[in-house]
Amino acid sequence: MKYVCDVCGWEYDPAEGDSEGGIAPGTVFADLPEDWVCPVCGAGKDQFSAA
Repeated sequence: MKYVCDVCGWEYDPAEGDSEGGIAPGTVFADLPEDWVCPVCGAGKDQFSAA
């Protein structure tokens, strides 16, 4: 399942991870660190919605 940032629209795809944030491909959203933020706008995990 993908998650979309409610602030800027950036999409977190677990299959791709977040290379800029040091998140390996295959990391599910629930397993992201609590201090992880959107790489585009800096919004926290609580600002994301399931897509």
